Amino acid sequence: MVLNFFRRAESVAPERKASATGRVIAWGGSGRVVWSPRDAASLTRTGFSGNPIGFRAVKLIAEAAAALPLVCQDRDRRYDVHPVIDLMRRPNPGQGRAELLEALYGQILLSGNGYLEAVGEGGLPLELHVLRSDRMSLVPGSDGWPVAYDYSVGGRTHRFDMTGPADPICHIRSFHPQDDHYGLSPMQAAAVAIDVHNSASAWSKALLDNAARPSGAIVYKGADGQGSLTPDQYDRLVSEMELHHQGARNAGRPMLLEGGLGWKPMGFSPSDMEFQKTKEAAAREIAIAFGVPPMLLGIPGDATYANYQEANRAFYRLTVLPLATRVTASVAHWLSTHLGENVELRPDLDQVPALAAERDQQWARVGAASFLTDAEKRMLLGLPRVAEGD
Repeated sequence: MVLNFFRRAESVAPERKASATGRVIAWGGSGRVVWSPRDAASLTRTGFSGNPIGFRAVKLIAEAAAALPLVCQDRDRRYDVHPVIDLMRRPNPGQGRAELLEALYGQILLSGNGYLEAVGEGGLPLELHVLRSDRMSLVPGSDGWPVAYDYSVGGRTHRFDMTGPADPICHIRSFHPQDDHYGLSPMQAAAVAIDVHNSASAWSKALLDNAARPSGAIVYKGADGQGSLTPDQYDRLVSEMELHHQGARNAGRPMLLEGGLGWKPMGFSPSDMEFQKTKEAAAREIAIAFGVPPMLLGIPGDATYANYQEANRAFYRLTVLPLATRVTASVAHWLSTHLGENVELRPDLDQVPALAAERDQQWARVGAASFLTDAEKRMLLGLPRVAEGD
């Protein structure tokens, strides 16, 4: 009898239908912040392709660094003709030196990692190619050092073996305090500011598109001050507003009111006005993360530097030159292992227009130092060393 009771209770129980994943759905409250993904591909879309400040900052740094003249030298001499110079002049059939280096600097700024591929076996590479950072993955060995790199495209993977006498891949990475194999990009540091800037731009765009939101309100009082519109009158008013007073083409068009309708003008609220300031503050944070003076990006309200020339000089001294010096030194060391002799690649500071005044002062100051030998003066100016008797 007890069993029959439970059977009856089971049979009359209401049927419940629910998704098997319902228990793991996280119900979000209102006002929860939504951030964009932090992987390299997503950051490139939102911070470079979809943000004018990030785009201009990356382009400004990459183009300036790629345009720096390079000198090739060793311990004893500076070369005018050298196989490394010829290789860098035309690294592959589709790119020149500036195009290759701009792509390399851009990858480092966007992802924190830059990869150069050497084409050719034995001796100096025949060609150099920049590989996309989002397609490359490092394969660590038992000791933690990379033994291979996997390059994946369209479901196919090619492995570069790093255990030979000369590495086929030159991996240049930015400093990352919490990752042993991959670098930290300025785009990752500026991700929050990029989201804020993009959201403020989207809000401004929606405000412009929504010209239905007038700078005021239509008030209907009726004959006794308590009247209300009929459904037909309301529909006609809404239709008139949509047809004749919305959109950019109707901006500023006068409105004809009848039947007791009145207009009550309203301005922007303080919260509306704060969006522009928030957008400018986010743009300034993006520029700071990349090391570009906001003045060079046209961001208003920044008076850190006395003039544009001083800002440009600080941009080269603090951002462009450190990046170019680090990258060219890594490339030179990598090519030296292929070549079998030590060569040095570095920016020629004497040919940088933004630093012309500083270099003139340094040459005059070093040249006037009578207590220094010629060899010491050459070393201070970054020239190859020579013997004391030469």
